[in-house]
Amino acid sequence: MPAQDVIAQDQLNEYLQGMPQWRQIPGAIAAVFETKTSAAAIELFSDIASAAEMDNHHPDVDWRYNRVFVTTTSHDAGGQVTTRDIALASKFSERAAALGAKPRVDLIRAVEIAIDTDKPQEIAEQWAAGLGYKSLEDGSIADPHGRGPAIWFQKTDTPNTNRLHLDVWVPYSESGPVLTKLEEVGAHSDGDAAPSFTVITDAQGNRFCICTEADR
Repeated sequence: MPAQDVIAQDQLNEYLQGMPQWRQIPGAIAAVFETKTSAAAIELFSDIASAAEMDNHHPDVDWRYNRVFVTTTSHDAGGQVTTRDIALASKFSERAAALGAKPRVDLIRAVEIAIDTDKPQEIAEQWAAGLGYKSLEDGSIADPHGRGPAIWFQKTDTPNTNRLHLDVWVPYSESGPVLTKLEEVGAHSDGDAAPSFTVITDAQGNRFCICTEADR
């Protein structure tokens, strides 16, 4: 994979400004398209598959009734977004528009499991073995079939007793309603690191983070 094909963050931001159907999630870009019928969603799924086959670049696609969830990344570039992903995403958007599909950026989500530990190397292989996951260069582990959530090991010298939490990635443009809803249902928010991430604590002390692509 030529280095020039990997898109730097500032350039990716520019691309996405012209692609309102798409948002950035960790290591990829994602979109959700909603059609009027299940049959139309299947047709869109087929169109996406045809475009991917022509480009020999294959996204992850999930069909749910009248909605199609699409995520594209370049695995041969170490799970980064490249110019090929942008080109393919543009074709998907064209096919969705031709079928009258409605973009649903509010439904874009990505979930990671974070484990606080002072010795990541001591437990990473055990988690990978139990889940059938593969180890990545950054020390995290991932489902080789792209179905389960990624797991990363957050190194800290003072891990809490409750060491597991979820990182819920949402587009920054859609994070406001999510945080408002959490406040309405009584969750406690710590926004010291917002908009990069906001720590949410539930009524029993469990935590998860609402993360966005925006820097602090």
